Amino acid sequence: MIEEIRQQPEVVRQVIATQFHQVEALRDAITFRDIRFAYIAARGASDNVANYAKYLLEIEHGIPVALAAPSVFTLYDAVPKFGKHALVIGISQSGEALDVLSVCERARKDGALTACITNNPDSPLANAVEHPLFTVAGPEISVVATKTYTSALAVVALLSTTLSEQSPERLDQLRRTADQIENALSLDNIVKMMVERYKDLKECIVIGRGYNLCTASEIALNITETSLIGAKSFSAADFQHGPIAVVNQGYPVLLIAANGKGFNAMQSLAEKLKASHPALISFAHDPTFLAGSETAIRIPGSVPEWLSPLVYVVAGQLFAHWLAIAKGYDPDRPRGLTKVTRTT
Repeated sequence: MIEEIRQQPEVVRQVIATQFHQVEALRDAITFRDIRFAYIAARGASDNVANYAKYLLEIEHGIPVALAAPSVFTLYDAVPKFGKHALVIGISQSGEALDVLSVCERARKDGALTACITNNPDSPLANAVEHPLFTVAGPEISVVATKTYTSALAVVALLSTTLSEQSPERLDQLRRTADQIENALSLDNIVKMMVERYKDLKECIVIGRGYNLCTASEIALNITETSLIGAKSFSAADFQHGPIAVVNQGYPVLLIAANGKGFNAMQSLAEKLKASHPALISFAHDPTFLAGSETAIRIPGSVPEWLSPLVYVVAGQLFAHWLAIAKGYDPDRPRGLTKVTRTT
């Protein structure tokens, strides 16, 4: 897991170098077909990529996005009415998720434009859609998705870049993000030392807002997978509609607070939480925000908010990895998990 975490800057560079023209072809098809909404099918970590795509396509491009419930297709044998103005995207690291495959196959028969994001060019999913896009991450040995997750985010960001009128500027920002991931990797030893105080952790909450809701969800998933504890994720807004009641003195709360429009909401929540004296573990660049935390993990450099999930998740992956080690677990072999999960 740790070696694959360290490979991520180069993997993101490979996505940009190898997938740009394929993504342009999808962009051209979106324009030609007058796509009016998108529908994304995914499971597990890929579902968090889908959430990122929802925010990015809706905020930057005005394309409404629905996240699929694949069981509509597989359990209930129903197919929503898509038609030619729909874009349906399947996301699966292995390309072997049968329920995601079913969504794409049946949507294509109904006339939708279909695409996928996968790490396996020879997979059933890649062969089922019109526009397969690849994460080019190479073999991922660890059960926990790290480089395939971040590279899938990069593919989504590349699609947004080609759809944008500011494409050259945004492409330059995406290229610089690989360097910013390298900077985040410099936190490795710092995080390794910091997690020692949490080796008895039994549960925690991870909170993000906007673009980084997906980051909170992915970090919670990584912690759950590697440390076998109940880590739950919330939007900063949803968290205040009930779940905040669980927080008391010493309760561990991880806050993902990247600079941007979501920052003020995270800052406001942090101030509200301090009254309950939780153990705030903050991932942020802003030094003032970090000053009130029990554990402060400062992300080097300010990252454009739309790209911040690619950088902030790396710090979370390091936290999950070293927490598992501190608790005496092998993060490469989580209990009850296999690399390829075939759900129907």
